[in-house]
Amino acid sequence: MAAGGSYSIVEYFGGDSGYRCGYCKNEKGNFSHGMWSHTMTVQDYQDLIDRGWRRSGKYVYKPVMNKTCCPQYTIRCHALDFQPSKSHKKILKKVTKFLSKGEMPVGQSDGCDGLFKEIRGFLEPLASSLQRTVAMAAGIFLSGEQMDSAFGEGGYVPTLEPMKIQQAECPILPSNTEINRDTRPASAETSRDEQTSPTGPRPVPKPGVGADPSRPQCRKAKELRKERRLQKEQQRWQDESSLTGPNPAPVNLASNQPKTIEDFIADSLQDDPLHRLEFKRFLCDSPLEAETSPDGPDGGYGSFHQQYWLDGYIVAVGVIDILPSCVSSVYFYYHPDFASLSLGSYSALREIAFTRQLQKQSPKLCYYYLGFYIHSCPKMRYKGQYRPSDLLCPETYVWTPIERCIPRLDISAYARLNEDTKAGDAGALKDLGRVLVLHRRTVMPYSVYARKRKGSSDEREVEQYASLVGQTSTERVLLYRP
Repeated sequence: MAAGGSYSIVEYFGGDSGYRCGYCKNEKGNFSHGMWSHTMTVQDYQDLIDRGWRRSGKYVYKPVMNKTCCPQYTIRCHALDFQPSKSHKKILKKVTKFLSKGEMPVGQSDGCDGLFKEIRGFLEPLASSLQRTVAMAAGIFLSGEQMDSAFGEGGYVPTLEPMKIQQAECPILPSNTEINRDTRPASAETSRDEQTSPTGPRPVPKPGVGADPSRPQCRKAKELRKERRLQKEQQRWQDESSLTGPNPAPVNLASNQPKTIEDFIADSLQDDPLHRLEFKRFLCDSPLEAETSPDGPDGGYGSFHQQYWLDGYIVAVGVIDILPSCVSSVYFYYHPDFASLSLGSYSALREIAFTRQLQKQSPKLCYYYLGFYIHSCPKMRYKGQYRPSDLLCPETYVWTPIERCIPRLDISAYARLNEDTKAGDAGALKDLGRVLVLHRRTVMPYSVYARKRKGSSDEREVEQYASLVGQTSTERVLLYRP
């Protein structure tokens, strides 16, 4: 129960059926227990993630570690002791170079997109703002949240106070806005091209010297791809015109500008209300109640969106939960034009620094939770690069330094991480009768409910739920019973 007297309320769904794994693509190898959280206090959720649970929207799930194909270990970073690695510093410098000189790095992202921050001097140019998570109306891109406030003079700084998201007040990078990526001094070849008259006669070069005047000038591959795409769109529009008759809806072929975030969302959602509802449920809905505490952070606890602003536009959004002991990363997404900046890793570094900032206001809040570490999936091992960090033992729920876990996980995808062979689960279920249930709008211990219940017994299901949640949580969280 929260300080204000409110309870967490959940419905347990079990977890006996396997389904498709998003990591190894096993069609029926992914097993997890799940429950729907109608409402939840931040302390109850803190206790749940410390027992291997994690939320996706309002759905809270826990992998069946000794059965699932890709075991997922809860991982946390000691934010106060974190030191950026050489690769982390490289990412910070890459973003700083782009912000200060407009130079966009060439190539792909580092594959670690999904999490962090640090070093205040590197982070000054990119403003961000923290806001409470609220539901988004269908068709409107969600606004977002905050971070630290080290910004240069004269720069636009969005409010740092938690606030509700206003649907129409947060501009997204539009198609007619383009970050200047060509601010480098022109090369000698470029200068010569600019000085040549486009209509004047071109001198014929000597054999073996210069470009062949009878062939077209070389063009960048990016320009050729854009031209081919526009040609395909024009052809598709012409084909549709022949089928739909006069005055078809025009296709915008006016520019070579990149798609906006709205375009990508519209493409993926296909104007389907069900798709938009799923987007809202995944990225906007949260069961966590907003709470404040005298010894807590100034903005309080709960779920937030972390907006990343650049020249007055949102270019990325991170979804985080601020809990009594940690900042928990939920999800991160960004405008695809900035993929080469490794914004996923950059945001994780920022969130680590944000955790440090909050710890000054709330001494207990000193960890950064990265979600799940999956050693059996090489692409997910990058989370272990943020040191020092711990993994949660799936049997005793004791934190173990990741350096001591790796040798065990190299041998087996599933492993007991606690090195103390005699240790057990300190929070294990001891008294099923004390589990709190909500039945017909009445709160009661399970022992009372069992006596009132008519029909088949649900004791086995309730016992499974209680063993996974732990004795302490079962005496605070209400399990809904019809």
